Order: sequence, then C-alpha cells, then structure tokens
Amino acid sequence: MAIDDVTAFVQKAEMIYEARLQALLEPEHENEFVAIEPESGEYFLGKTLNDAARAARLLHPGRLTHVMRVGHKTALHLGMHIQ
Repeated sequence: MAIDDVTAFVQKAEMIYEARLQALLEPEHENEFVAIEPESGEYFLGKTLNDAARAARLLHPGRLTHVMRVGHKTALHLGMHIQ
C-alpha cells in the first residue's frame, strides 16, 4: 500500500472514530483497543491490541483494519527509563 493510500486509510478510520465511536466507546471502554474496518465502518473491541485485531481478521480476513486505543491519541506508548 502506497504512503498516500495508508494516510487516507488511517484518516478514514480516525474520522469514523471521532464521528461515531468516540462518544459511544469512551465512557465504558477507555483504555481498551478498537479495530476499525474503514470500508464497512465496523469496529471490534478487545482488552488488548491483539484481541481487537484478531476479532476484525475473523470477520474480514482479507481487509486491513486500523487499531486505536480508546481515549488515547496513540495505541501504544513506547519509551525507555534510564537510571
């Protein structure tokens, strides 16, 4: 998938989250993961990123999904602690 296609794919999934899912999911599912399949608009919740992605793949095995963490700007926070 080309960079422009990836950007459009992510933007579409994020628009679905903001327009339809944010108000629905954040009160009850904050910190869980949501996999969004942008073509159908379907979404799949999971306690882990893997759970959400696996649920999406089971129903849509040939499609990509965008996984987000409910209530956060990013799905994962990577960092290092140096003492």
